[in-house]
Amino acid sequence: MQSGIDVADGYRRTEIMDGPAGPIEVKIAGEGPAVVLIPSLGRGADDFDDLSVRLADHGYMAVAPEPRGIGASTGPLDDLSMFDLAADIAAVIKALDIAPATLVGHAFGNRVARMTATEYPELVESVVLLACGGLIPAAPEHLEALRTVFMSDASDAEHQAAVAKAFFAPGNDASVWFDGWHRNASGGQAHASTSLDPSHWWQAGQADVLVVQPEDDMVALPTNASTIVEQLGDRATLATIPRAGHALLPEQPEAVAAVVLRWLGDRNQEN
Repeated sequence: MQSGIDVADGYRRTEIMDGPAGPIEVKIAGEGPAVVLIPSLGRGADDFDDLSVRLADHGYMAVAPEPRGIGASTGPLDDLSMFDLAADIAAVIKALDIAPATLVGHAFGNRVARMTATEYPELVESVVLLACGGLIPAAPEHLEALRTVFMSDASDAEHQAAVAKAFFAPGNDASVWFDGWHRNASGGQAHASTSLDPSHWWQAGQADVLVVQPEDDMVALPTNASTIVEQLGDRATLATIPRAGHALLPEQPEAVAAVVLRWLGDRNQEN
């Protein structure tokens, strides 16, 4: 395992550790109970920079692994499976000796979080799902916008319009997500998502779950969140964030952090 300073003041550090299929780059901030952050489809750990700082400021260790194909994280992307993605997260938790950890997954990342909780229950304390869907499909125009985001031949204008339509609530600044898309990684992740029946990981094992639903999400519609919470029963808690779309994290960073920190704090008091 190699480590280095990621920012000038040393507040965040980066470690490169051995994964099951290659090195995994992991960004770490703070000390305390571990919160592992898993980004959306084709997105990197930088999406969690703001939340990482807020978690660290409140006495948690924020751990943000880069998915395969992003940064210094490598490994085969062809025939990638949900088992592979969960194994990568499990390897990070084991290498840092931070079990049991809370997993926070955004959009596609919440599928990986639930898969990890299913396959490695001893490593997972609880799960937070940001903008989770999969039951009630989005409208065709929003699905088309989502596809356009990942099209390599889309013009800059088409790409930016698609990002705004698929990911951001009306009036929010979508330009902050013009960059940061990793098409090679997203292709492997999309294959993994369709290679296994979702029923295998859907209920996140037996972990307690916080579902954080953006009020204006046009990709993971709010009905998805309420239905998932109903399915999970007493294990699940629902929080809704207004003025946010599927991107959520750059749209309402303070509100997201407040909900997550309150839930974590309540759990710590109970334990």
